[in-house]
Amino acid sequence: MNRDNASILKNEETRFAIKWEQFFFSPANSLPLTIIRILAGIEMMFLWWSWSPDLQQWFGPNGLISQDLLQQWRGGWAFSIFDRTTTESSLWAAYGAGFVAFFMLTAGVATTGAAVAAIFFWISLLHRGPMLAGSADDVMTIVLFCLVICPSGAQISVDRMIGWNRQELVSWRAGLALSLLKLHAVAITASSLLAQLRGDVWWDGTAAWWMVSRIESSLIDLTWISQSQYLINILTHAITVFEFVFIFGVWNKKMCPYVAGAALVCWPLIGLLAGEIPWGIAMAILSISFVRAHRISEVMHGITGWKISRPNHLPTVL
Repeated sequence: MNRDNASILKNEETRFAIKWEQFFFSPANSLPLTIIRILAGIEMMFLWWSWSPDLQQWFGPNGLISQDLLQQWRGGWAFSIFDRTTTESSLWAAYGAGFVAFFMLTAGVATTGAAVAAIFFWISLLHRGPMLAGSADDVMTIVLFCLVICPSGAQISVDRMIGWNRQELVSWRAGLALSLLKLHAVAITASSLLAQLRGDVWWDGTAAWWMVSRIESSLIDLTWISQSQYLINILTHAITVFEFVFIFGVWNKKMCPYVAGAALVCWPLIGLLAGEIPWGIAMAILSISFVRAHRISEVMHGITGWKISRPNHLPTVL
């Protein structure tokens, strides 16, 4: 009996190890990561630019966030290049260098180095003003880290065009990055859903009313939605249902294409409703990791006429 139990346990461990390796290290097409790189680069340039109006006021030599105040917010291990910018010119020089890194990442110029530089400057900025970071900032940090480990410049990049990048279109690094993006997308959604379910407004259907009532944080006036109680109830419960379906549906091979496609639309709409459009777009970018490479290729060919290289040995795992 003990031998049988040991044999069963060993078989289960072997099966788990195989599933683990398949999920994290199976080769995957880098095309989804290419699209993620381009869209993430565009959003990062926008987020980076959004800091510019108050950059000097916050981080300048006589800025509101002094080094003494900063040490009360962050641990001693945190590093930021902006800690060394003691003059106005050096502050703007570092800030400009960061923008160049994001532009290079978007265009796919020296992509791997640009990805490393982009996450370096982004983390430096967040460490310099941790109390100013928003929800979109956190999500994009995850995306940038994953772009560092993957060959995101293998397709649709300046590197590929001029011959600097001859990486294979399918690689285990791409599979690892996509798997990490998937896990983070689901984890963030699950955390959001659990937090929502703790509030009465998500049970009684009035959460959407509170979201559209925050006029100061909304780019578009959506208060007209609050005039219909039924519409408010429908929107509130639709958000909850979507998040629940997203958490579980993306792991089902038959449901995944439909859930992932819906996520590309729903996340920006939820962001618009909540007055957090950058966050909604960031979540949509994360969700691209669930979209199959051949679907992206078909859509791009239909829209632009471009024919994207498609390897014959595409992986079958999600």
